[in-house]
This record gives sequence, structure tokens and C-alpha cells, in this order.
Amino acid sequence: MKGSTTQTGPILKNNRPRARTLTALALLLGTLSAGALQAQDFDADATINIGSLYEPQNLDNTAGAGQGINEAFNSNVYEALFRLTDAGEIHPVLAKDYTVSDDGLTYTFKLQPGVTFHSGDPMTSKDVKFSIERVTAPESKSSRKNSLKTIAGIETPDDATVVVKLASRSISLPYNLSYVWIVNDTATNLTAVEDGTGPYSLAEWRRGSSLALARFEKYWGAKASNADVVFQYFTEATALNNALLTGSVDIITSVQSPDSLKQFKDNPDFTVVEGKSTTKLLLAYNDRVAPFDNVKVRKALARAVDDAKLLKAVWGEYGSLIGSMVPPTDPWYVDLTATDAYDPQGAKALLAEAGYPDGFTFTIDTPNYDPHPIAAQFLQTELAKIGVKVNINVITANEWYSKVYKAHDFQATLQEHVNHRDIVFYGNPDFYWGYNNPKVVDLIKQAEASATTDEQTAKLKEANRIIAEDAASNWLYLYPQIVVSSKSVSGYPINGLNSQFFVANIKKVD
Repeated sequence: MKGSTTQTGPILKNNRPRARTLTALALLLGTLSAGALQAQDFDADATINIGSLYEPQNLDNTAGAGQGINEAFNSNVYEALFRLTDAGEIHPVLAKDYTVSDDGLTYTFKLQPGVTFHSGDPMTSKDVKFSIERVTAPESKSSRKNSLKTIAGIETPDDATVVVKLASRSISLPYNLSYVWIVNDTATNLTAVEDGTGPYSLAEWRRGSSLALARFEKYWGAKASNADVVFQYFTEATALNNALLTGSVDIITSVQSPDSLKQFKDNPDFTVVEGKSTTKLLLAYNDRVAPFDNVKVRKALARAVDDAKLLKAVWGEYGSLIGSMVPPTDPWYVDLTATDAYDPQGAKALLAEAGYPDGFTFTIDTPNYDPHPIAAQFLQTELAKIGVKVNINVITANEWYSKVYKAHDFQATLQEHVNHRDIVFYGNPDFYWGYNNPKVVDLIKQAEASATTDEQTAKLKEANRIIAEDAASNWLYLYPQIVVSSKSVSGYPINGLNSQFFVANIKKVD
């Protein structure tokens, strides 16, 4: 008998009130990690203290645990068949190798041998089947259910083999499976305990304070470069920065504003590293309801907002403008910043054409942590210039999840979307923003059924252009990606992909 143990989908920065936020979360891959201490210099028994603003809401990434669980657990406590690297590539992990049938409808995965869960139970094909079905189950809160809906069945001919049968081609299946953590198939109460296969096991979770991981000495792969990792949680930026300044933490995963960087950039005791981000701040409309079901209205609002001015106000010289949901790190990126660029007069003309010459009034539901309230006030001022009145309704993260994400009870909202390759959400008419262009739905479906990555990329580039021309949402800016650490540590990730922060390669000077 096996022992007991443990969001995928859009990772939304909706954990708690906080100051200006950027993601400093990524996968750890040696060639792309910060610093390089010589082997004889680091302490293999060191404890790495990480300061973060993103405490998990629970420990189950299919139960609305928020981005904090991804930061702490992904590839640290739990592993998947595949891993999204810091360079944005897909590498096998628990899948030793795999084959695909000629028609693209059958994937056969051979599992890594000798893998055990933290409870000591062996990992088998039944655990993989169980884990995938957890994500696709009706009660799962993972929107990756939609990405995996082509799965018609899963077979386990032996303990080391998993056969996934598809109803239609899914060229992104290995990528989508990188979101599926493999858990023990006898696991229960996954919101409070774990039983993963990763290089660390959960040592202790003090809610509201810290989460500690201990090196798993029976790990099937390369042992972690440190003995323990403690995520210390803070509710505001000043305390987080002070913790690094005073040595209470070794790394902070979220620099809150360009002003806070000044105390670290010119100090030889610290390292400031800037990588690539996938975090987009956007004004999302409920495209199901008037007036946002009118493309001319959406385009008018996009032209009325000076995105460059907002970015400078929040991030100074950092960050970049983005003309769609697709960041430069995605293979199908196209520079669309000129689409519906800042043009207040053009915005007024479009509103008149749409039947709103005197403007209209609408409400933005905004999370109560920065930069959302700041951005909402900026939008209120900008849109007033074209006769559009904005009411601001500040809500908590939990209210946002239930009101906006689940019930779709809103006109417009502000939110940060962290995900890599998340253009696919615009191909899902049931997603919270309700965008439904049959051409885009079909292109995204065709892209997934592609036989080659070149074909997939071409289809998604076309979809990207249409989404931008439709002004499906208003993509305000792309966050900068900055990690700050003590000089005594190295080996941490530098890019911000999917709110991940691999810690196994982090080294600390003795």
C-alpha cells in the first residue's frame, strides 16, 4: 500500500494586497541562472532563505492555490513528465523518452526508472494516469483542462509505460503536460500535505509566515546544492526589502518598484539581475456585454490610453510596451505595438462611429493591491478625456476570483497574467473575458492540430494579429523581470516564466 501525501491554467497575481509588483519567478537552469560560485566555495548544507510576497492559499495546484504554490513547489517538491526550462524550451523529466504515432493521436511515454515519492512509494504509470485525470476532472479549478481536453483515454500497459490516446492532434501535449504534477495515486487532502517526487520534501508550513523545504536525500536525480530552502512571506514591500538588507533573506523574488532598486544596485553586497518576463498587465473587458461586445468601442479605449506614460509612472526605465497577449519569449510573437497606438482624437471618432458620441459609463473591478488601483486611477483619468466615465470598484483577491473569474459578473477588470504561451485562452469563449471570434477559435484549434511547429507558429501568429486588431483586451505593458540577491548566493533563475522558481541549484558561500 502506498502512503499518503500533496494552478495550472492562467497564473494570476491575485494572492494578497501588496505594493508595486513584478514577477521574479522562473525555472532554474544552470546556464541561465545568476552567478557562478566554484564548487569548493559553497556550503552543501546551507539553508537558502527566500523572501516572497506570494504565499500559497493551499498546497494543491488544482484547487485555486494561487501563484505561490507554483513558486514554492513546481519542480522543487513536485515534478511533471516534462519541464519548461528558463529558456522556454520543453525538456523531459519523469518521462525518460516518448514516441508519437504517425497520425499524431497516440503518445507513448516511458518513465524514469527508480523514482520514488517522498513517502517511499515507487512512482508508476498509475500515478501518472491519476495525476492527469486530476487536472481534467470536473471539480478541478485548472483551466489547463481545456488544453488537455483532446485526451480520449489513458492506458497503463505496465508500471513503466503510459499511453495517452487523443481524439485529435495536440502538438502542445508535452508542453501542456509540463503543468501536470505527478502525485501519488493514493494521495488525499492535497491542500494540506504533499507526496511528490522532487528534490525537496515539505518540512513545515507556518501559514502567514513561512514554508520550509528539506532536501530529499533519496531523490532519483542530482541532489540539491543546498540542504534546506525557506520561503519567508511578507505582506508589503518595505519589510521585504529590509529583510534582504539586514540578511534575514538571501533572495527576494519580487522587486516592487524602480525606487527600491536604488538601495541594491549601487551596493557591492548585492546582485541585481534582469531577465525576461511573461507577465502582462491588462485591462480585460467582458466582451459578452455591451458596450464591450462592440469592437470599435474596445479599439477606441485602447487608443485613448497612453500606455507608455503608465509604464513610466509605475516602472520608470524598466518594462516594455506590448501590443498583444504574446510576449517576445513566445515563438509566435509579432510586434503589434502600433496597432491601436495612442491616438485620443482617433478614439473619439471611433466612439462616435460605435454610437457613443457622448461616451458612456462603466465600472472597473480591480484587485486591491498595486499596481492595480494605481493603474485604474490612471485609466479613469485617460478615458475621461474622451468622455468615458470610469467607476472603480476595489475588491479582494478572493472576490476577484469568485466574481470575475468564476461568475463573469463584471464589465471590465484589471489583472496580471503570468503565463507563457497563453494566447490559447483567447480561443476559449468560456474564459472569463468572453472573447469569441470564430476565426481565432478555429486558428488556435488548427494550430494545436498542426503536424509541425512551423505550421503551429504560423497559425498562432495569424491569430495573434486578429486578436490585436479586435482589441480583445487592452494590454497595458509587460513587466520587467528583476531578481535581487545577496552576493553570497548564486544559481537562481533569472527569467520569469509561469511563476516558477527552481531552487535546487542555488548555492551559498560558506
